[in-house]
Amino acid sequence: MKVGIINVTGYAGAEVARILSRHEEVEITCVTGRSGAGKNLGDIFPHLSNLDMEISPDLDKSVDFVFSALPHAASAEALKEAVSSGIKGVDISADFRIRDLNTYSEWYDVEHPCPELMESSVYGLPELHRSEIKDCQIAANPGCYPTASILGLAPALEAGIIEPEVIVDAKSGVSGAGRSLSLKIHYSEVNENISAYGLDGHRHMPEISQELDLLSAQHVNLTFLPHLIPMTRGILASCYAPLKDNYIANTSDLKSAVKALYKDFYKDEKFTHVVDTPPMTKHTLGSNDCIIYPTVDIRAGRLMVVSCIDNLVKGAAGQAIQNMNIMCGMPEDSGLNQLAIYP
Repeated sequence: MKVGIINVTGYAGAEVARILSRHEEVEITCVTGRSGAGKNLGDIFPHLSNLDMEISPDLDKSVDFVFSALPHAASAEALKEAVSSGIKGVDISADFRIRDLNTYSEWYDVEHPCPELMESSVYGLPELHRSEIKDCQIAANPGCYPTASILGLAPALEAGIIEPEVIVDAKSGVSGAGRSLSLKIHYSEVNENISAYGLDGHRHMPEISQELDLLSAQHVNLTFLPHLIPMTRGILASCYAPLKDNYIANTSDLKSAVKALYKDFYKDEKFTHVVDTPPMTKHTLGSNDCIIYPTVDIRAGRLMVVSCIDNLVKGAAGQAIQNMNIMCGMPEDSGLNQLAIYP
């Protein structure tokens, strides 16, 4: 299958190229990049030199599938032409994640450029929307924070064992900010430092809320607080919610019951794993895994869940390829069996 990557010069686009380079059923035939047009891909990213491709300003070769790693608004515009030609694609930006267009405009400060394509898109979190992804035209690849947060809370919300009062405290490596120059991600600003941001609202918050509300079948009151930490890759989301009184009263061993619930929910998943000890971000480095540790604060009657991913793989490129595999009828784990790099 011939694949094109729009905006290969960002971290997510480059990671798509890296992973696809060992996908046995895919040939990358065209890559684009506004800043690198006319250059060889290996001149921008030496680790991709084996692909030996020139970066084009636009898709200029025939493709069967396309990934767009452009920023929001620009990404939807770029996908419009491909989709109108019958080509399926994955949007790694936020353009098709939020179903309510007014909410999208409120958080992204722009009117949606292609609202007519919303009906062709599906929120691309396979663990929750696999059957819909299979038949969609555009998979809206989830954000990195939402992937870790939603997967961490989904079993509890669907089972109805927690109150709809949720706190997510999440930490991310600096690659989540992309390759554009910014003072906040300069080495001397980030090194030996940790900082909270988005206290008045982060753009991933409505996306998380949307999916949590669907799982709960009611509005979930979400507090989401992200932090930047001095590492390149990884997200660790700590999720908290009070257990319902009737669940506490009718459950003899809360910790064992919650863990069993989570393991049953994810028992058939290839990439989401429930573990018996709290995970670290390095347990997912370079892999498409999401590792989840659920437990209970018995004294407070509160669910506590730790959820870890690599923000550039399961939080971006790897999940995008997982979606492609589903949309194109290939084994879901094709090209994605890389184990984590540890330590």
